[in-house]
Order: sequence, then C-alpha cells, then structure tokens
Amino acid sequence: MIRWLAGLIGFGLAATSALAAEPAVIGVGYLGVAPTRSTLSLVDLPAENDGVAGARLAIEDNNTTGKFLGQRFALEERRMREGEDPVQAATTLAEKNGFIITDLPADALLKVSDALRDRGTLLFNAGAIDERLREADCRANVIHTAPTRAMLADALGQYLVWKRWSRWLLVVGSHDEDKLFADALRRTAARFGAKIVQEKTFEDKGGARRTDSGVTLIQRQMPVFTQGAPAYDVLVAADESEVFGAYLPYRTWDPRPVAGSAGLVPRSWDAAQDQWGAIQMQNRFMKLNSRRMTALDMQAWTAARMIGEATSRTNSGDVKKVTDFIKGPDFSVAAFKGTRLTLRDWNWQLRQPILLVDGRMVVSVSPQEGFLHQVSELDTLGYDRPESKCKLK
Repeated sequence: MIRWLAGLIGFGLAATSALAAEPAVIGVGYLGVAPTRSTLSLVDLPAENDGVAGARLAIEDNNTTGKFLGQRFALEERRMREGEDPVQAATTLAEKNGFIITDLPADALLKVSDALRDRGTLLFNAGAIDERLREADCRANVIHTAPTRAMLADALGQYLVWKRWSRWLLVVGSHDEDKLFADALRRTAARFGAKIVQEKTFEDKGGARRTDSGVTLIQRQMPVFTQGAPAYDVLVAADESEVFGAYLPYRTWDPRPVAGSAGLVPRSWDAAQDQWGAIQMQNRFMKLNSRRMTALDMQAWTAARMIGEATSRTNSGDVKKVTDFIKGPDFSVAAFKGTRLTLRDWNWQLRQPILLVDGRMVVSVSPQEGFLHQVSELDTLGYDRPESKCKLK
C-alpha cells in the first residue's frame, strides 16, 4: 500500500510538472485571397472570413486535445489583396509556421510550393480544385483537402446514372473555369455510360448580373435558349463563373431537372449536412461565426485537423515527423462524412465522399451504391492510380 501511494504521489508530481511546463507551440499559417467573387444570388455572396473561419474552429479543436499533450496550436492569418505577391506572403508566414493552409489560384499555389520546397514547409490546398495540381503539376509538399473537378463531376454522374438519367443536355459557360468543369463532365459521361445529346454555350456578354437582368427578361430568355434540344433526361450546367446557372431551374423549355453548377450541386460540404455527428459541428460553427459553414470552411477545417491529428498521434510538433506521418499508411482523419478520410499516396489528394445538395437538403452522397473499387470505393471519384500522370517532385 505504501509503495502504491508513493507511486501515485510521484505520478501526480510528474503530471503537475508537465502541466506547469510551457506547451510546445505548433504554428499554422493561413494564406488566402480576399473574397471578390460576385454571385447571381445575394444569398450566395461569400463571407469575408470564408475558409479561414473553418481553420479557426479546427485550431480550437486541436487545442482542446493539445492541452493534455503539452501542445498549443497558433493560427497566423494572411489575406492578400489583388496584386500582392503570394510568394512573399507565404515566405513571411513560413518563418514562424511549418504548416500553411492555402486558398490560392493554381498558378499562385505552384509558385508558393516551389519557393518553399527547400524549407520543408507543408502546404495544404484548401481552395483550388484544378486537376493539374494533382496531375502534371503535382508537388510533393502540397496536400489537397479540396476535391478536384473530376471528383465533383464523378460524384454527380454516378447519381444521375444510378437514377437512369443518362441523356444529358450540357450547357457550358464561356469562361476558362467553365470549360474545365465541362471537360470533367464529358469524362464522367464517358466513364459511366451517360450520353451528352447536345452541347450549348452560354456567352457572357458582361453587364451587371443582377440589376441588368430582371425576372421578366430571364423568364423569357432561358426557355428560348434551351428550346429545340434533342430528348434529354437532365440539363447539366458548367458555370463556375456564376453567369447563368442559377437562372436555369424552373425556366427550361422542357420540364427537366437541372444539375451541375445549379439545381443538384456536388460539394465537399454543405450547411444542410446533418449526418454522422455533423449537427454538433454545424452548431459550434454557427455560434462562433453567426453564419453557415461552407465547403471552403470545411476544407480548411479538415486541413487544420489533419495537422492536429498527426501531432497528437506522433506526440510531436516537428514538421518533418508530422509530415511523414500524414503521408504514411497509418494516417486518417475523421470529418463527419461517415468514414475516415485517407490520402492517395500517388498525388496527396484526400479521399472523401461528395455531397449532392439542392440548396436546402443533402439529396445523396457519392460514391453511389454499386460503384465498386478494389482498394477504396472513394477512388471511383476522380482520377485513379492507373490514370494518374503525377510524378511527385
């Protein structure tokens, strides 16, 4: 009994000493651009803190666990304005932070990645969905928590094919991003056996998107624009630039559902997500930010949680040790999606289910039933290992 009491006292003294010691600080940077995107709907205007709000919530989550392990996470934020040099901003962040979460265009992310390669800084791409960042232009020091266009298109295509809506009318915007999403949709159609019966291009002729286009004018234009198409089951829109997509539902010539950039939309996250414990997370986010959680918020949250998960599992804040664990076979992260998420080791893309939403509800979650894979059904979304052109460097 005496020995037991002595041991207990010794353990208590050690624990007190550990709690009294200064915690190890793990620095996480956030580098993004100030929201400038205009939208057709006032409801969809991005918040000033879109993205970074998710990272802040995850840092709180990390610190809840970290205080028991002698770890403290600190977030340093940098939101760039138009014309600022992303490399200079990232280099400044990297002086104090071994991990940086980014919401940058593809070209800017590549410049930052190359500039920080020799520093050992690990970047998390929470914003850019460009396929080339995981293919020909992939980088070994970039983890991708944002899904790709191909993953989003495949998630939508699986559901449409499962519904046997296999004849698609594809309407494509005139901007480069619209064309990239259209390429992904064409690939999906060929991959899963759908048929694009006709393609139409919607030219962006400029003008104020809301004030110059009254309800009456749009109500007359959209039926005529979609008139005369061959028989189709669903209209699929590629409108990442937010020019026309939201005008399509309920205005097509034929009474058909709309999907893609409007109607039924594929997203990594949505404010309507309420399964697998998500309500608790949604409520905490709402309490902190007085708004709903967006896909970008969730992608940034996941990135910060990956850092927290790896530091707790390794009991270390060393950037190399944490990076090696994240890239290792034993790593996974929970993200309120019904399964633990893992990384594709050929391009460091995070495997994840994709939600199909209609603006109020989660209609379905892909991968769909019946789409099988020898390794992970999540690899039926996007480019699989045999298709990849990535050579990590």
